[in-house]
Amino acid sequence: MKTRGAVYFGGGKPVSIEEVEVRDPGAGEVRVAIHAAGLCHSDQSVIDGTIPYPVPVVLGHEGAGIVEAIGPGVTSVREGDHVILSTLAHCGRCRACEGGKPTACKNAPNPKDTTPFTLGGGTSAFQFANASAFAERTLVKEQSAIAVDRRLPFDRAALIGCGIMTGVGAVLNRAQVEAGSSMAVFGVGGIGLNCVQGGVLAGASQIIAIDVNPQKLELAKRFGATHLVDASKEDALAAVRDLTGGGAEYTFECVGNLAVIQQALDALAAGGTLTVVGVPKIGSKYEFVVHTLYNNKGILGCRYGAARPRRDFPMLADLYLSGRLKIDELITSHYALDDFGRALHDLEQGHLARGVFRMDSAA
Repeated sequence: MKTRGAVYFGGGKPVSIEEVEVRDPGAGEVRVAIHAAGLCHSDQSVIDGTIPYPVPVVLGHEGAGIVEAIGPGVTSVREGDHVILSTLAHCGRCRACEGGKPTACKNAPNPKDTTPFTLGGGTSAFQFANASAFAERTLVKEQSAIAVDRRLPFDRAALIGCGIMTGVGAVLNRAQVEAGSSMAVFGVGGIGLNCVQGGVLAGASQIIAIDVNPQKLELAKRFGATHLVDASKEDALAAVRDLTGGGAEYTFECVGNLAVIQQALDALAAGGTLTVVGVPKIGSKYEFVVHTLYNNKGILGCRYGAARPRRDFPMLADLYLSGRLKIDELITSHYALDDFGRALHDLEQGHLARGVFRMDSAA
């Protein structure tokens, strides 16, 4: 079936909106008509080379839409279901998956080997992050199509699939922040804002938001931050120590910057835990003084908010519908797919919490 998608051809070339052919679903696959897709820093990281990826590739990984067709053996969704796309490749059957840790699955196919699209002239195009949401139609594995409440607007639903899941999940699933504790979030872009509201859901008593952008800090306050630190004007480490009486019990690094990771580690109290959520350039190495961990400090990595998509996505949808999870406030601007260049510019300039593409023409 022919559709339109945002294709990156590599070499620093601008992303191009192309007509592509998406094949019919095979066994265990689902074709989804995308209605909304969020623009994330991970998409930008493919374009700037931070995340190496084969090309040409149809970008986008934060999407929501309607199931249009299913392949043999698909049982978890039906045609007409409203779904959020999950970027998590997992088999759903191994010990890790059945034990509630699908982010540790080793049996899922590599999305870098998947080419469900064909460009003009017969060139195959790769799928990005098990989703390729910047297309009017896409093809995903059954495990990546998670049915949710039809009352959830598509532009809100899309953001659950990456930014919200990653940020809220880092707090609730990975760090398991305790009620009444103190936490500091270094970098309050789209992911950091969701760490902030994850802290609200966890019942943290102090939620310190740190950034160099005053607009992002004001938004963090709306999301539940109890204290704001403008790192362009004051020493963030000293501020966190002062506000918490020595150090935070939990810190979250949401920038992907090695110097900020060090700050977040130094900002911990004895017994505290740093969760690294940001993604530095592939291959980056970080050194720290081992002795600093002897007072029971810990460093956690965090992949996709330690997500359990079939459980977590509907839960997050319910939290939004009940007024306990903020999503409306995350959306800074809406764009047509043809405005990709403008949307990417706005992201690069730091103007967006989240920009969302509307693609209702897929219906």
